[in-house]
Amino acid sequence: MRLALVVSRYHAFVTDRLEAGARARLREGGLADSDIVTFGVPGAFEIPQAASKVAGAGGWDAIVCLGCLIRGETPHFDYIAQAVAQGLTRAAQQTGVPMAFGVLTTNTAEESLARAGDGPANKGREAASAALERAALYATMGPAESGAAAPGAAAHGPATTAAPV
Repeated sequence: MRLALVVSRYHAFVTDRLEAGARARLREGGLADSDIVTFGVPGAFEIPQAASKVAGAGGWDAIVCLGCLIRGETPHFDYIAQAVAQGLTRAAQQTGVPMAFGVLTTNTAEESLARAGDGPANKGREAASAALERAALYATMGPAESGAAAPGAAAHGPATTAAPV
């Protein structure tokens, strides 16, 4: 099984912790570090397009999408949160590749850090669990709907690349 992580670099003090939680859970699920590839993107807004591009390349059993939005004084937060949620839904439906939503939408940095702490409550860990479960389920259903390469069909890049897509 191969899983991709699409991780926002914005608010890295939180997203790095989400990624660590996701990677820990995936290793516990039996994946080797070489089966987990990280694609870094500038911010949460870029996550859906990057996840769609990664999925379209084929060879991925699931994609874990990780980011952090912290409410500010303007409606910007609401627009970005809605765009990310709708974009990931659309990308998953169009590609047939399971995508786990691990994008925090919080009021404060403290709330974000509380959701990215060590242990089972880490939301990156929870998103990785959902991705593993869905990848296993989808494997019983046959190839992705979009006609993209079947999961595991192609190898991609170095095991821990952090390059943007």
